[in-house]
Order: sequence, then structure tokens, then C-alpha cells
Amino acid sequence: MKPKFLFIAALCVGLAYCASSQAKIEQQRAKDPRHQYNMGLVYLNNPTAGTASLDQAVAYFDKAIALNPKYHLAWNARGLALVMKSDWEAAILSFKKCLEVNSSFSEARNNLGSVYESQGLASLAEEEYKKTLADETYPNKELPYYNLSRMSYTLNKYDDALSYIQKSLQASPRFAMAHNLKGMIFEKMQLMPDALASYEHAAKIVPDDMNFQFNLAVAKYNSGDLEGAKEIFSLILNRTTDSELRAKAMDYNKKIK
Repeated sequence: MKPKFLFIAALCVGLAYCASSQAKIEQQRAKDPRHQYNMGLVYLNNPTAGTASLDQAVAYFDKAIALNPKYHLAWNARGLALVMKSDWEAAILSFKKCLEVNSSFSEARNNLGSVYESQGLASLAEEEYKKTLADETYPNKELPYYNLSRMSYTLNKYDDALSYIQKSLQASPRFAMAHNLKGMIFEKMQLMPDALASYEHAAKIVPDDMNFQFNLAVAKYNSGDLEGAKEIFSLILNRTTDSELRAKAMDYNKKIK
């Protein structure tokens, strides 16, 4: 009996030690702003993130900021979570706070510009995008150039839009969204061969993006390549679960028949 008793006793001591160690780890994590920030990122980057997940993300970012009010990454991530919740005013305040803490963190400027643009504040958005581009150390210049192009496109300034999107692609030649937008610009400028080439480039880089495929199919349809269009519309119908996109593809297929 003794060996068994000793084994159980030793096991209990071990479990108590493990529980004590785990409690200390949890206490340390609770005081670590980086851990709270990383936990927030887990919820923010959840591919099925809903409101509850985003609320959790904001809660963790708030904990990180409470522990370190100058944690600019947490302020920026908090802003992104609030954007995903469509809480625009709170997102603006978070991005502004991030820049107040670290004025050289240009990622927050680009994010702030995007929120301004979504709210119809074009002049403020343009100012932030251009400030981002003025930062020579900013590594992702294709993003503010893309944003400036998209905004110019929305405002029907197609020459400006084309100039900006070309600069975006110079910075990142495999930026599929930029190739797709370039196709949209060329269509508005009635340059269909160039539009087709741009859509084909986008679809080649990210073949699983059915929105890129749809734009390519419509361009083929409008250019008279009905067989090529039909093939892509059929691909979309076989691959997408997006009801709206499926309905559009079906309508075009009916027209071709």
C-alpha cells in the first residue's frame, strides 16, 4: 500500500506545484501588455470574426493600453477592430491616439485616411495618404497609392486614378487588387484591351478570387468574347457561395445562351 500511497501523494504535490506555477504565469500575463495585445490579435484575426470576437479583441487591446498607454501598436489594432465594427468615430480616435504616441507610425496614417475616405472626407483622407507616402521609411507604399487611386476613381478623376495605380504597381507588381482596379479604370476610359489585360493579370495572381474572375468575365462579354465569358461565369457558379455573385453570373449566362 505504501508505494501506491507515496505515488498518489507525490502526484498531488506535483499537481499543486503545477497549479501554483500556472497561477503565477497567468498573473504575469495579466500584467504583460504584449500578451494582452497578442491575445487581441488572435480575436481580431479570427477568419470568422463576428461582433463578439471583435468585442473581445477591443477588450484585450484596452487591457494592453491600460498597462502601457504608449503602446502604439495596441492603439492601431484597436482602431482596426473598431473599423470592422463600423464604429468610425471611435476608430478615428484610436488612430489619432496611435499617432499622438508615435507620429512616425505611418501605418496608422494610412488607416486613418481610409476611415476618412469611408466617411466622405476626401480632403482629409488625401492629406493622410500623402503624409504616409512622404515617410521614406514606410515599406508598403503600394497601399496609400492604391487608396489614392481608388478615391480618384470614385470621384471620376480617371487620369489621376491611373497615375496613382501605376505607382502602386511599381511598388508591388503582384498587388492583385491594384491590377483589378487598373482594369476598372481602363474600362471607364474605354480602353478595353488594356482593361482585359489588367483583369487577366489580377485573376492570374489570385485565381480563387471570384470577384476578379467576374470582372474578367464581364470584360470578355463586353468585348464580344462570349465563349471566354461563359467559361468563366460557369467557373464562378461552380466555385462561389456568394448568392449575389451567383445571381449576376447566372444572368450573364442566360444572355449568352
